[in-house]
Amino acid sequence: MKQTTDVNVLEYIEQFSEVFNQKFQQVLNKTMQGSEQLGASNYDANQFNEWLNSANVDSAKLINNQMAFMEQQMQLWQSATKSMLGESAAPVVAEEKGDQRFVDEQWSSNPVYSYIKQAYLLNSQLLNNTLESMQFADPKVAEQVAFYTRQYINAVSPTNSILTNPEVCREIVETKGENLTRGLDNFMEDLQRSPIDAFSVTQTDADAFTLGKDLATTPGKVVYENEFIQLIQYNATTEKVHKQPILITPPFINKYYILDLNERKSLVRWLVAQGHTVFIISWVNPDDSYRDKDFGDYMKRGPIAALDVVEKIIKTNKVNMVGWCVGGTLLTTAVAYLRAKGDERVNSLTLFTTLLDFSEPGEVGVYLSDNNMPAIEQAADEKGYFDGRILGLGFSMLRENNLFWSYFVNNYLKGKDPAPFDLLYWNSDPTNFPAAAFKQYLSSTYVTNQLKEAGGITIDGVAIDLAKIDVPCYFLSTIADHIVPWQGSYKGTQLVSGDTTFVLAGSGHLAGVINPADGGKYPHWTSEELKEDAQQWFAGATKHDGSWWPHWQQWLSEKSGSQVKARAVGRTKAFPAIEDAPGRYVRVRLDGK
Repeated sequence: MKQTTDVNVLEYIEQFSEVFNQKFQQVLNKTMQGSEQLGASNYDANQFNEWLNSANVDSAKLINNQMAFMEQQMQLWQSATKSMLGESAAPVVAEEKGDQRFVDEQWSSNPVYSYIKQAYLLNSQLLNNTLESMQFADPKVAEQVAFYTRQYINAVSPTNSILTNPEVCREIVETKGENLTRGLDNFMEDLQRSPIDAFSVTQTDADAFTLGKDLATTPGKVVYENEFIQLIQYNATTEKVHKQPILITPPFINKYYILDLNERKSLVRWLVAQGHTVFIISWVNPDDSYRDKDFGDYMKRGPIAALDVVEKIIKTNKVNMVGWCVGGTLLTTAVAYLRAKGDERVNSLTLFTTLLDFSEPGEVGVYLSDNNMPAIEQAADEKGYFDGRILGLGFSMLRENNLFWSYFVNNYLKGKDPAPFDLLYWNSDPTNFPAAAFKQYLSSTYVTNQLKEAGGITIDGVAIDLAKIDVPCYFLSTIADHIVPWQGSYKGTQLVSGDTTFVLAGSGHLAGVINPADGGKYPHWTSEELKEDAQQWFAGATKHDGSWWPHWQQWLSEKSGSQVKARAVGRTKAFPAIEDAPGRYVRVRLDGK
């Protein structure tokens, strides 16, 4: 491409668009391949038409929607004409509150951009209203149609195009087109580093953080490792500690340091400061040599192996166990397995944003259907694992405007680099999922929902019955969680038999959990009564300002025993320190950085 000093800006834009469109077609091909592996292969014209043809249409509602749309179009033309003539005109339609795509004042003050925005919003409303006039026999099909319609609507937003986004046009004028040069460079870098079957848009500066220096800095030692985990024990910062330790099982499709970001956000550091002895599992990032390792292997070589080590190091037969998301599902399965065998070492169970009953899986379930499962399983079998970056793409597309298109505009059209953000750095640092474990997990949870059934699944001949979990349980969910809907998580409280507490935190899957006690900006809700229905529970719950951490700490301390002298780390003969935290396993990145 020529430099912008050699060509007219409009010629340069035309040149840029030609190259960009050609390259972006490669992205679409890669992303669709990744979507197929996620179960989104149903997003093709033939399948979509089959879905629509199978629906029952409310003709009266459909006609009314069309008439209303035509009337609004007439109003928009009249409003636009007035605006063009310099007269004041009220908008016909406005974006939803919180829609950050149209914050630039040009979308309201400039008649052309105002018309473009309103025309887009009216057409979006028409599509959504058309869907509302259709009834599908299969609720899952209805969810899929709504999901893919939303994806289409947001993809064709005028904010995603060069000449219909005022912020991009301003950048072109101010930089004489250099933003497009930088944007194309950013795009090509992402294209080159993305896996062959999915496209990864950069969400943060990957060079801004170093594990052990900026993130995962709480002092500790790796005191045990096997082919699945490294076990980290953290240094005490108080003279006395609770007798019963804490063992945390994070998700094995992500890195553990989400719980140990910077000093203020680190839940691990905060727990240590409250006088707890804390252990955490750091999972391996598996390659194709793990293809035959199943969910039972993860359970036995993960939380159960770690429990054996903690018991020997601390010399206690009572341990408080904590799990997050899929790590919580794995841990709960492990606790049920242990209880079935008469093992009573688990003292309490805490679950962060965890599904046990998968009847309400949220939009994640859109990716999974009976028709899609063979393709998903084949993708995992071919590699020996399911690529964690494809899972990351799938999760990002559940919040596509915030986690995909906003970066598309910022990085490629404006030519800017994303700002450093620790949560998004972690989000872009996933782990793979071995083929056997991946297929077994999906089959027993999202597909058949067998985990909730007594004896629905067995591991080594042991029937898994969640009702055998009679220890105190603490469920933490978040109100805006797009991965684990809180209503679905709440159903898990009905499956265990121990004394159970449910707490609902503000915000979403990550920020709602990582909400520091000191200055936490999101509220939480509690209730003394555990209702059968989630909405009934919420109706009787009390809202509290600030973080849920102190509430959990009070609950946990009551179950952690008396105070004893703080324990030294990595000095036992059987389990000497192997290396300093954060250890080797967590440093393996899929993007090679």
